[in-house]
Amino acid sequence: MIEEKLKKIAAEHPFPLIFATVSGAHLYGFPSLDSDYDLRGVHVLPLQGVLGLESGRETIQFEENRDGLELDLVTHDAKKFFGLMLKKNGYVLEQLFSPLIVQTSHEHEELKAIAKKCITKNHAHHYFGFAKTEWKLFAKKSPHRVKPLLYIFRVLLTGIYLMQKGEIEANLINLNEIFKLSYVSELIERKVQGTEKGVLPEIDLEFYRKEYERLVNELEKAKEKSKLPENSSGKPELNDLLIRLRMKLG
Repeated sequence: MIEEKLKKIAAEHPFPLIFATVSGAHLYGFPSLDSDYDLRGVHVLPLQGVLGLESGRETIQFEENRDGLELDLVTHDAKKFFGLMLKKNGYVLEQLFSPLIVQTSHEHEELKAIAKKCITKNHAHHYFGFAKTEWKLFAKKSPHRVKPLLYIFRVLLTGIYLMQKGEIEANLINLNEIFKLSYVSELIERKVQGTEKGVLPEIDLEFYRKEYERLVNELEKAKEKSKLPENSSGKPELNDLLIRLRMKLG
């Protein structure tokens, strides 16, 4: 039923969609019963929205409760999304490669193929930055919440795996089958059985601090050893795809 609701919402989008996928806690493998659904995607503005004096809506975003479904929707116009792909932005890659597909197209598959040429060593900095920011927020807030801690370990393991394999894996359950961190399984169970704002009543902060620092070091080592290129080579193909999308759907 939830899948049908999400498909209906995607179908009602004001512009043609290249794809729409589920991100957030459901993608990461630790949704609580009260978790909302993060719907992400790429839309294509009509030609008058990019050629005229009046700019089209590069980003469409809204939050709502529709028939009991808490939804957070964000889509970017293809040009903006493609530009983000050429930067060290791990989020857009995770959205693009999410296996939780609500709406897809031939261009979605083509975009995923091009995206592999956009992955570089510099994407490690995305994961460094996110983990650092989240750790500072997590450590200073009391009581300490489960969700931010899971996000910290999720992004670090995603970053390490990306540097090692050149592939996007955003699901923490899948990642932990590889990295086998016992405390991660315990944290996931607590989050899934609890709420979005669930807290850790008892916590060994120093233990988690050491694990955070250890995984940051592991990500640094993985980046140094990575066979990924320094720079993206996908720009010409993204440019060609954007022109074809404008002509076809605009």
